Amino acid sequence: MSRVAAVLTAAALAGPAVAQVPQRETTVVTSLTIFAGTARGLFRSRDWGTSFHRVLGGDADAPLERVGAVGCLLPVGPQVVVGAETGVYYSSDFGETWKRVSDAGPCTALLGSRYPLADRMLFLGTPGGLLRSALDPYAQEDSPRTFAATPIATGRVARIEWPGPLLFVATAEGLFVSPDSAASAARVGTDPKASLPAGEVTALVVSAFFAADPAMVVAVGTEGVFRTADGGRRWSHAGLRGRRVHELIWFGPFLYAATDSGLFRTEDLGNNWTPLGDGLAGREARRLLFPLAPASGAEAFLGTDHGIYWTGDGGLNWRALPGLLASEPILALATFPAPDAVRKKGGR
Repeated sequence: MSRVAAVLTAAALAGPAVAQVPQRETTVVTSLTIFAGTARGLFRSRDWGTSFHRVLGGDADAPLERVGAVGCLLPVGPQVVVGAETGVYYSSDFGETWKRVSDAGPCTALLGSRYPLADRMLFLGTPGGLLRSALDPYAQEDSPRTFAATPIATGRVARIEWPGPLLFVATAEGLFVSPDSAASAARVGTDPKASLPAGEVTALVVSAFFAADPAMVVAVGTEGVFRTADGGRRWSHAGLRGRRVHELIWFGPFLYAATDSGLFRTEDLGNNWTPLGDGLAGREARRLLFPLAPASGAEAFLGTDHGIYWTGDGGLNWRALPGLLASEPILALATFPAPDAVRKKGGR
């Protein structure tokens, strides 16, 4: 049995009470790689978070050690795209070698096509709005990319979701929807009957089966979380008022919210929220990652304002990961296969 298959099987069979932080691996297993973006650059763990090392290399004229803050990570198999303060960087070998493919940035959100093998479109969120890159599908992946402005030039982009055919973009001036890959766009929730307050949308998540179940959840400033079941025509408040939400994650039947006052989870779409975090010591939760977890979601990593934490019991108890990033503010977390591929197997 391969190492990856063994990990998946063990995770599926092990209950939360017996899950342990994996020991350091001496062999490189690329599918267990975790990337972390910080204000100091890109870091990588090859031993499931036991230790992190700074990722160096890159172009002679754009070495990776000088990329600046890394706010976006997009791994798709061996291909990894990094959105940094100084541009967009690309690796075709799990992060071993890198090339800068654009000087667009800094990056606040990053999303590729839903069909990456056939469509190389890339959406880049910046502090000034949404940019879009569409290249010849026959061009090399590491070819220079030209990012063009879109009608969504409304301040900082926090999140991009593309359930298809609609594209949703969370920005500093509200939630926008586009029917044509950001060639045009309209603001969502402008009808007073919609009950979605005006303001900065800081987090966004959509149903994995949006065509049949057009459910969506957003966070607006410190107004809390709002949900819709009809694609954005009508909204209802779903709790967490007074908290600033950095990220919303749907995993099976659970909805998670990473906020400025910790991590929360709901099983009933926001009617009741449960704080998670024995061991987080009041940390600000920023980025939540469920890696290779088969349906149960017992194991997760949490990027905070003070390092990365690990849980083996679905978030009830957390342990700070020691080492290089122990006190580092975390801007981005990612691994492969992408968590979305797992999330879609359950719930929304």
